[in-house]
Amino acid sequence: MSVGSFTFSAMGIELESSAVARLRDSIAGTVYLRGEEGLAAEVACFNTAIRHDPDIVVAATSEGDVAEAVRFARTAGLPVRVQATGHGAESPISGGMIVSTRGLDGLSIDAGSGLARIGAGVRWAPVIVAAAEHGLAPVTGSSTSVGAVGYTLGGGIGPLARRYGFTADWVRGFRVVTAEGAVRTADAVTNPELFWALRGGKGGLAIVTEMTLELVPLRTLYGGSVFFEGGAIEPALRAWVDWSTELPDEATTSVVLLSIPDVDGPPPPLRGRTVLSVRFAYPGDAIEGERLFAPIRSAAPVYLDFVAEMPTTAIASIHNDPEEGAPSWIRGYMLDSFDQDAVDALLELAGPGSGSPFLAVELRQLGGATARDPEDGTSVGGRDSAFTLSLLAADPSTFAEAAPERARAIANALQDQISSVTNVNLAGDIADRAAFEKVWPPAVFERLEAVRREWDPERVFAFGPA
Repeated sequence: MSVGSFTFSAMGIELESSAVARLRDSIAGTVYLRGEEGLAAEVACFNTAIRHDPDIVVAATSEGDVAEAVRFARTAGLPVRVQATGHGAESPISGGMIVSTRGLDGLSIDAGSGLARIGAGVRWAPVIVAAAEHGLAPVTGSSTSVGAVGYTLGGGIGPLARRYGFTADWVRGFRVVTAEGAVRTADAVTNPELFWALRGGKGGLAIVTEMTLELVPLRTLYGGSVFFEGGAIEPALRAWVDWSTELPDEATTSVVLLSIPDVDGPPPPLRGRTVLSVRFAYPGDAIEGERLFAPIRSAAPVYLDFVAEMPTTAIASIHNDPEEGAPSWIRGYMLDSFDQDAVDALLELAGPGSGSPFLAVELRQLGGATARDPEDGTSVGGRDSAFTLSLLAADPSTFAEAAPERARAIANALQDQISSVTNVNLAGDIADRAAFEKVWPPAVFERLEAVRREWDPERVFAFGPA
């Protein structure tokens, strides 16, 4: 940072110190320039292998702060990116401005209308707790530490997805800051095309400062996870594949193969073990839920069983996703089908004794409500798929070669099952044009591009390929 008239960025853009001073004076939040204390912490990512290096960060505490930041960036010629909780980071950001919205933490529940107003920095956990006080629940993600808004902008596939659909289906409105730095509303009546695009289009449209989400009436569900180990893994996985095809739309299930290192952190019964976890969520009668889940319990000897009736406030226990960040390498796919031949291929490449570099190999069943776009329409990609497949490595020594190579081998083995569209929340780094275009069906992609050209013709908001 220069102490003279200019601050010079790595992008070759000169930031006048007087302009930065005016920005600092005009907002309630904090402005950080590269090298200043606090910047790294403000833009830290849940995936600690990713470290951003922007020229400037605006840690917003109000909608007005966001608007001032965008106007500053527009004048200075800086590309703008957004980060809230840091969970969605797929690649390092170098240069430009990051608007940090984690400070937009407003949350209110209107029990009469069943609507929640959720600030851009709010995580799912407080939304779940606040809604539960009124016998309501959000159609949440599997991890309650993830930011609600960023997750929903991509669609959102959670433990109740087959019953209620994508989380984006339940959004009733947004407040946004546009590329001109103006505050606007987007809903079914006001700016409806932008509203359509924000429900699944993810980025390059506007900065969402607040989301209005319809809640569902739900106090309890029958759900949780069971674990199998050793020789029980293969028969349990094969049983899950057949059993899941017979489930009613009201039930949602997923399965994950975990190779857990013998280190502090994981629960002692799981440390140093390879296990298969079958997850289940049924937002209905517990007796019926138990009946539906019985075939999994009888498929093979169960090592640990945590499936039971639970309050909605315990929904995070179904997936037990980590609450603390760590280095990770992730690949995601959507699948048109997954059969017993696919089980053979997956176990050979990622099962016990395969030498797999992955900590977790997860399949989530889709279908049900995820396949049905609501009447007012969304831009969510991936509705035609039957499953998602996610591969996660946690050992940084595997990130450069072993993990990508094994992922390619799995993708090649399952090439006949891999869908032509992969939802943006699963797609990873979308800087590649070909990968970017596969995030939505062609007609949806073209419509989204038209909305982006209308609302951000100068591409102030960096998103997708350069």
